[in-house]
Amino acid sequence: MSMFEDIPVDVGVIYEGERIRYRQMQVELGGPREKYKFELVRVFPMDEVEDGKVTIIGPDLKDLEEGKNHPFGIYIKVAGKELERDLEGVIERRIHEYINYIEGFMHLNQRYDIHLRLSKKSFQRGFNTFKLLGKVLERLFKSELPIIEKIEFIFVTDREKVKEMYEEAMRIYQERDARARGLTDEEVDTFYGCTLCQSFAPTHVCVITPQRYANCGAISWFDGRAAARVDPKGPIFAIPKGKCLDPVKGEYEGANKAVRDKSLGEITRVWLYTAFGYPHTSCGCFEGCAFYIPEVDGFGIVDRNFRGETVNGLTFTTIADATAGGRQVDGFHGLSIEYMRSKKFLQADGGWSRVVWLPKSVKERVKDFIPPDLVDKIATEEDVSNLDELREFLIARGHPVVERWKEMPAEEAAVEAERPEEGPALEVSMEGLPMAGLPAGMNVKIILKGARLKVKKMIIKPMREK
Repeated sequence: MSMFEDIPVDVGVIYEGERIRYRQMQVELGGPREKYKFELVRVFPMDEVEDGKVTIIGPDLKDLEEGKNHPFGIYIKVAGKELERDLEGVIERRIHEYINYIEGFMHLNQRYDIHLRLSKKSFQRGFNTFKLLGKVLERLFKSELPIIEKIEFIFVTDREKVKEMYEEAMRIYQERDARARGLTDEEVDTFYGCTLCQSFAPTHVCVITPQRYANCGAISWFDGRAAARVDPKGPIFAIPKGKCLDPVKGEYEGANKAVRDKSLGEITRVWLYTAFGYPHTSCGCFEGCAFYIPEVDGFGIVDRNFRGETVNGLTFTTIADATAGGRQVDGFHGLSIEYMRSKKFLQADGGWSRVVWLPKSVKERVKDFIPPDLVDKIATEEDVSNLDELREFLIARGHPVVERWKEMPAEEAAVEAERPEEGPALEVSMEGLPMAGLPAGMNVKIILKGARLKVKKMIIKPMREK
């Protein structure tokens, strides 16, 4: 039975995590093929919000071309005697959760990266207008956040209007981010956690500190504090920081306990400022990802708006798939753009002195936070297109990572000298991690710990039941 009898599809938490595949969708709103998309919440005085009103600028759902993607904006006006501007980002992030309650409606990401799909099945059952979406969101917001006394919705599909409002939304996001800078992790005794994305990544727990924004880029430490006060039993909660176990890697007793409890014991430790050891988990909603490039002993960074192949030949989608799912994967680190502006950014790994490649658009966004002597030493897609070119670029520009190539410890060099050029074949059986090319339903997992290998050929054979 539906949560709301006057809505033609079911509404409930059981639909969180539902994936709408390309062939199943009626329409796609925003997403990677559409440049202009956004969701924005603004607090207004009571007399400037018309409660329950839904305005549609551009074609409604039923008028959008089937099977196509479209520009899209969600603008929500809220009012309430206890509402403050500091709560805008918190309310905004709940859009993701509540739209995913709707049967056949998928919402991914946040802010300027939103990606929505409506299924053909739900459309055919009558969910064919944004007015129904507004009605569902109004009821969910008011029931979950009673401090919202009035709420009004504007859904935008007109391309020029979306573009115009997108520019305004980007300005507001940047102002929010700037307000959150200045406070350090050492100055507070409480961090905040977020489990909003556990419907897609059950073991993911975001740890939000003054100097480490949520991976999605939508929740600052101040947002976390406001959310925990307003809804203490909600998905954003306080984390008593506890004892600092490692100030460089960023390990805290309180953060360890929180991720252990909220992941039901799957994740036991987290190091906040490194991509190795016990790196912070990711859900897939991150703005970007740092990925280790062993050929140059440095990091590349790619954001979800980058359309081509990174310098090591991988796309954002491939890297995101390797990073997401609430796992801790050595060498991969989901992150927000704002975290790249933090002094704690990959602190244990060398920070910006270890970054060797990133898209030009991202470089421009964070340029003022990169040490001035490193700006021209970090390559973009306009400078290099492969690892050979990257290596030459780093040498020519004098990137500090080049010095690391000369620092192989003496004991490692001795082992290298003793290692024979060829040895007996090593047969490895694997299970657990999906790999392209294997039969459907067959999984593999490769785990190499404390190993230094030179492999000329690897043969992967299916494991079959005896």
